[in-house]
Amino acid sequence: MGSVDSVDSVDSIHSVGSIRGRRLGVLLVLCGAIFLEGIDVAMLNVALPSIRADLGLETGTLQWVMSAYVLGYGGFMLLGGRAADLFGRRRMFIGWLTVFLLFSGLGGLATEGWQLIAARFVTGVAAAFMTPAGLSIITTGFDEGPQREKALLVYSGTAAAGFSVGLVAGGLLASVGWRWVFFAPVALAALILAGALVFVPKEAPAGRRERGRIDVWGGLLVTAGVVLLVLGVEELAALPAVAGLALLAAFALVERRTAEPLVRLGILRSPGLLRANAAALLFSAAFFGFQFLVVLYLQEVRGWSTLQTSLAMLVIGIDAVLSPTLVPKLVARYGNGRLIFGGLLLAALAYGLFLPLGADWSYLLMLPSLILLGLAFALVYGPLTIVATEGIAEEEQGLAGGLLYTAFQFGAALGLAGVTGVAAGAAEPLDGYRAALLVPFAAALVAATVSLPGLRRGSQRPGQGAAALGAGDGDEAVGAHGDEHLGVRQGVDVPQDVRG
Repeated sequence: MGSVDSVDSVDSIHSVGSIRGRRLGVLLVLCGAIFLEGIDVAMLNVALPSIRADLGLETGTLQWVMSAYVLGYGGFMLLGGRAADLFGRRRMFIGWLTVFLLFSGLGGLATEGWQLIAARFVTGVAAAFMTPAGLSIITTGFDEGPQREKALLVYSGTAAAGFSVGLVAGGLLASVGWRWVFFAPVALAALILAGALVFVPKEAPAGRRERGRIDVWGGLLVTAGVVLLVLGVEELAALPAVAGLALLAAFALVERRTAEPLVRLGILRSPGLLRANAAALLFSAAFFGFQFLVVLYLQEVRGWSTLQTSLAMLVIGIDAVLSPTLVPKLVARYGNGRLIFGGLLLAALAYGLFLPLGADWSYLLMLPSLILLGLAFALVYGPLTIVATEGIAEEEQGLAGGLLYTAFQFGAALGLAGVTGVAAGAAEPLDGYRAALLVPFAAALVAATVSLPGLRRGSQRPGQGAAALGAGDGDEAVGAHGDEHLGVRQGVDVPQDVRG
């Protein structure tokens, strides 16, 4: 396949601080893209009540405005990650960033709920191809170990910053008109696109045989399966849920028999890798479900404005500061496993403190949960990104990133569907929110339990991240050219340059 020889600009990177010139431009473009993804989701989150009022949407339809993006994102993420490996990271990044730009603008022009949902779905599909391509440019351009870990923590901190800025920007824009929540990302995407055309190097073309083929049927099966599964959870209906599980089972069978599968099942042989993705799914389900409930509570029960709501939620954004500053030091001292486990316990505590939610809670009563959640996000998100991509063969870094982001997005979809289904069953909104808060609380506790085995190697230093969630289980992932121990490949050959 085409070599990662495609990133000439990231060669000889010894630390994030040493990046200069074009290399710095590449990193800024990639961080800008993940910032865009974060700001896009956050701005829409705080604008939901305004959209409901203007378009007259029911709560179930409103949830699909969020879930359509998440399903497009998560459903096509594996396809997007593999496409980046096979057809070129730069090509996938720039092409789908353009689609993201166009359909974000179309969402702002929607006059019916179905139009908005359709635009959000396509925007999510675009993000599904764009995001793993960007992540794999980083993971193939930095040496595995401290160099890559620092870069990934900066990257995850930028994503968190996008979410934090999006909360405030969404409140400001929605107070003028909710359509600006869709138009603003268009301008940012255009700037990032211009930067990508200048800084992200072209890749050497690969021949058809060398490049391989994309597993379209696998992508369609896994996407349809998850859509039906989430629909079943939202509607509390057994038939779509069972159909979704059946399609996912069919996906697994197809992948076993396909010569060039979307997901090479050997990559899933590591218990550590599986635990990392399971923890990501549960953490995301809890995080997005909780936020959805809090936004509705503040605006529809308390009567707060979108700006007041966004400012109230801003404290969660402390992770944007902690991820690139404090977290690398904690990783070096305690290892990824301990940070992930501790962060998940903090998240469970944050949700637990919110369970006795009252109709007239002061902001001071909510503040401890919001601060704890910001700390939890900083401790969990970056280290999970490290663990899920450590030790993977270079030509499968796009797939590894796709698996991780699929877990995050499927988790978000299931979390939104779960809290919506529980809340809708109550006679009074406040009663429904209280009951639905049990969903993120339980999900965080299960995630912490899943990550427990990581404590066996929690004291490991950077470069052994993947073992942190799978120690003691004979973790093994089959590399593209043979069996390779995940997280123990300290001397893995990751080319530092990607020649144009």
